[in-house]
Amino acid sequence: MHSRKVIVVGAGNAALCAALSAREQGAEVLVLERAPKPLSGGNTAFTAGAMRVAYNGVEDLRRLMPDLTDEEIATTDFGAYPTESFLDDLARVTEYRTDPDLAALLVERSMPTLLWMAGKGVRFVPIYGRQAFKVDGKFKFWGGLTVEASGGGPGLVEALTKAALREGVRVEYGARAVSLLHDSGGVHGVSIRQAGQARDEPADAVVLASGGFQANTEMRTKYLGPAWDLAKVRGTKFNTGDGIRMALEAGASPVGNWSGCHAVGWELNAPEFGDLSVGDNFQKHSYPWGIMVNAHGRRFVDEGADFRNYTYAKYGRRILEQPGHFAWQIFDQQVSHLLRDEYRIRQVTKVTADTLEELAGKLDGVDADGFLAELFAYNAAVDTDTPFNPNVKDGRRTHGLAVDKTNWANRIERGPFEAYAVTCGITFTFGGVRINTDAEVLDTDLAPIPGLYAAGELVGGIFYFNYPGGSGLTNGSVFGRIAGSGAGRAR
Repeated sequence: MHSRKVIVVGAGNAALCAALSAREQGAEVLVLERAPKPLSGGNTAFTAGAMRVAYNGVEDLRRLMPDLTDEEIATTDFGAYPTESFLDDLARVTEYRTDPDLAALLVERSMPTLLWMAGKGVRFVPIYGRQAFKVDGKFKFWGGLTVEASGGGPGLVEALTKAALREGVRVEYGARAVSLLHDSGGVHGVSIRQAGQARDEPADAVVLASGGFQANTEMRTKYLGPAWDLAKVRGTKFNTGDGIRMALEAGASPVGNWSGCHAVGWELNAPEFGDLSVGDNFQKHSYPWGIMVNAHGRRFVDEGADFRNYTYAKYGRRILEQPGHFAWQIFDQQVSHLLRDEYRIRQVTKVTADTLEELAGKLDGVDADGFLAELFAYNAAVDTDTPFNPNVKDGRRTHGLAVDKTNWANRIERGPFEAYAVTCGITFTFGGVRINTDAEVLDTDLAPIPGLYAAGELVGGIFYFNYPGGSGLTNGSVFGRIAGSGAGRAR
């Protein structure tokens, strides 16, 4: 009996969870990371580290976050987020297209998987800064999102990498997988290009966890459509769809929302790809407290349609659809204290003004008269009799506009006024390869391809049109663990 060998392609959250899980089965594990070591970690390294998890109350969270103090518990309303709520949110925001079996697995295994990760050395903490507001002296969480990895995405990559190395996983950097070694009997390894040299690396099983195709301009335009070549890439420049391409060449079945993606409002003048020194702070997600206008000065979305967690991943597409592919977010002093920390970084395109007329003249690319007309109409339509409450969908809305704002509507009237320019930032793509509940990749006859598993962003069929914030990392962890366990077990 030889030691079973598993190759994991990728070195982000899903890949490292797969590597650790395969190692638990006694397999020899090799992780292939296309990026050099300083840029490793895939998209995970660019995230804020939020992870959506089902829990029935604070005692569940205390198991996951044993550092929670009695004082924190006394001053925080964590609420509950049972599996039914998680599954309902996932189904609702994907317009009920999500694969029911994969979705159920994602939800049901969210807490056990995060507890497993905690046992590997990942530390979890409450997301006080971005998911809770203090009301009457008590923090209240909203939107079903409570937990993040300590240190954000970089902290998660560091913790999982340390665990993998400690448990004997070998990681090679600058090692690009270019094709799968496969025949009618299945997958038997990977062809690699590293330091200008090519080699074949045999294995008993391969786990593909190398992300979507969001950093591939040609594939974005081909599958997502016109103007997507102009989107900024929020994360790594190395996620160019290699894993998807290799799987399809080996006979995998494509599935999911190939014309859809996770895309958000992103700093207008951000670089083409993500910058690890800035991380996720190019995002601009406080739009529910203000309004967004396009080049004509017109609002084009209901900024208060739902909690940010359930709209931000689809509003990037709406911004890209606007003339010039940009928008301005407008706030006044009634809500400026609610803006997330990302609005306070040095790398922002921001203007301020003491009057609305002055502000109109400072919004580059925007029709000033159109903007003022839109703003005055908006202000006149706000229902000021309903109290403003950022912790709940408060029903404070406008009436009679072409695009009404249905929650958190405040008049823009108290200067100084602030405006931030945004464009579309693409996070990851929704189309990918088809897997079963064992994370085995299925061929075009819907039979498992022996020796081939997949997890993370390159898996299709889970997210359509949108996704609940924080479920991407949880998805990678859950199916990474399942894939690694299956790949590591001898048949």
